[in-house]
Amino acid sequence: MAPESEDVSSAMAADAAPGRSESGNSRMTPEERISALTDGLHRILEKAVESPSQWQTLLDASATLWRYSGGNVALLKMQMAQRGTDDPTLVAGYKEWARHGRTVLRGEHALWVIAPRTARLQQVTLPDGTRQRIPAGEHVPHGAVDDGQKTVITGWRGQAVFDVSQTQGTPLLVPRGGAESVLDVAGLCGSLTTVAGSHGFKVDVTGAQYGLTSGFTDFTHRRVQVGAWLSPEERAAVLAHELGHVLLHGPDDAVGRLYGSSADHRGLAEVEAESVAYTVLKAHGIDRAPQSATYLAGWADVVIDAKQDAMGRDAGSKLPVSRADIAKSVLGRVTAASKGILEITHPPGFGGKITAVDAAPRLSPAASYAGVQQPLRSPDGPVMAGP
Repeated sequence: MAPESEDVSSAMAADAAPGRSESGNSRMTPEERISALTDGLHRILEKAVESPSQWQTLLDASATLWRYSGGNVALLKMQMAQRGTDDPTLVAGYKEWARHGRTVLRGEHALWVIAPRTARLQQVTLPDGTRQRIPAGEHVPHGAVDDGQKTVITGWRGQAVFDVSQTQGTPLLVPRGGAESVLDVAGLCGSLTTVAGSHGFKVDVTGAQYGLTSGFTDFTHRRVQVGAWLSPEERAAVLAHELGHVLLHGPDDAVGRLYGSSADHRGLAEVEAESVAYTVLKAHGIDRAPQSATYLAGWADVVIDAKQDAMGRDAGSKLPVSRADIAKSVLGRVTAASKGILEITHPPGFGGKITAVDAAPRLSPAASYAGVQQPLRSPDGPVMAGP
């Protein structure tokens, strides 16, 4: 990350983060911890609305921790910056690290994320046609039809995790990312085309141009058009941007319409799509910061405009009206869409969660790794190394 981004991270931590006495106090009640984490997240998002560079910093973190929700990415980055350490790269709980042969260093303080509380419930349809949920294993009411069990979220809790930099033990190679880590941009384009196909969209690479754009998404005919005159990297960027529209801005985008995205507020929709493209390409080692700057520079303005639009409507209590709420919704949508793409394109690294992938990620000779100056290799393949 460039020094400017590091300054942004430090400023974000100082202005938005709760003190260690708040977020790191192990004696806090679960309710107090959730409240502190939520307040800290809202302060981060308020600061991100004020500065496009801080929004871009959150996207950078999301590109590394793409298996985490946007809110938890922000919280992890905030807490690591508050400690004056590197950005988080690979995060797991105490017991999960132990299962992989690593222990948390003495004196390290946990990072906290917000995790759901879940319960397994039995769904039944009563004789009068109404549906009801009862604890799993409980006797089904007479005459009711058993509709099966379902895991539901019943609340939220703070979960303690640690970054790989806070652990020691079995060597583990952790990709840090790098702008030169993509070896096959054409292959990335192919993977992005596969993503489009999985959503029922055909990708046409054509010399025809829609207006002044290099790409266009046609929801009526379920087609994504990409300019044939583009370089492979530009084609990947445009295709990733259009996939952002495919995943977020279709006719059924009820959530986006709540705060003026999609057709009602094209500026915010374009920021969302470009944020998806930026995150996806960054995860694959392509830094599009200069090219994305035009889109992302308008981030604060479109959020404020969307807030004003929202306040002028009568959409009920579900409508997010504060800048932080709108930013939280956008970040959640962007990171969810990016995850949906990256789960198919398989970028190098773990995506922030060691449990979600194999213990031996695909390696990139241009990337840097935790605990070593460069990847170590042998005739038989990569040698795992680490702190």
